[in-house]
Amino acid sequence: MEKIYVVNLRGEREPFSFKKVYKSAKNAGASNQLALEIAKNIEREIYPGISTAEIFDKIHNYLSQKAPISAIRFNLKKAILNLGPTGFPFEKFIAKVFQSQGFKVKTNQFIQGSSKIKYEIDFIAKKDNFFYIGECKYHNLPGGRVDLQVALANFARFLDIKEGKTLNSNFNYKSILVTNTKFTTQAIRYSKYVGVELLGWKYPMSQSLEKIIEENKLYPITILPSINSYLAHLFIERKIILVKDIFKIDSEKFAKENNLSLNKIIKIYQEAKLLLQNG
Repeated sequence: MEKIYVVNLRGEREPFSFKKVYKSAKNAGASNQLALEIAKNIEREIYPGISTAEIFDKIHNYLSQKAPISAIRFNLKKAILNLGPTGFPFEKFIAKVFQSQGFKVKTNQFIQGSSKIKYEIDFIAKKDNFFYIGECKYHNLPGGRVDLQVALANFARFLDIKEGKTLNSNFNYKSILVTNTKFTTQAIRYSKYVGVELLGWKYPMSQSLEKIIEENKLYPITILPSINSYLAHLFIERKIILVKDIFKIDSEKFAKENNLSLNKIIKIYQEAKLLLQNG
């Protein structure tokens, strides 16, 4: 069969991958049989120049028909994009991720470096005598990458902070750069060389951001089908960032206080319950 080229989110041509489609459906929770069926159907439907975004929509539509919970999980990357448009909700979301790993986290802290410059730190995560100085790089458009320039700036700032007098010398400090997208090869190579940890989409392979989210069911509220941008903003303002946070609210009270339909809140509650029980 002649190779068919598709256009990825960065506008680049690449060969269509049957395996990628299969793995995408499988990773969302589809059975082997369903994932194979979806991949075969899409292989028949594609055409030269089709966008990977359109392929994504096709996979999602098939999952919605055959495995609704898998369809919700499949939307994880898009759900994180929908936390925006600013990076502030993403920083709060990442704080929740680190808290699930046993860290005590503070966001938006100011630390002075040896240059006397005060830096705003996205988050500081502490466990025992170990601290992460964390920088979040959020992209609200698909296809973004964290490149070498970002990695260079992050480490330069970390060195200035480390050489200053603010940090307690009895503790161990490490820089970590977090993103909701991917890192370029150069950013990875440089960060490894200088000892900066990276956390992003599909990186590191053993414990990437999406794997941590899936394993701990740390789904952002924007993953639920009934959450539109208005409701997302409303929930995030009230510190309801994760799907599991929804169970902390009194449905009737929340609906009344925010002039919302109780049925709408009940539907969101039901979607959350289904996802967490089956996700």
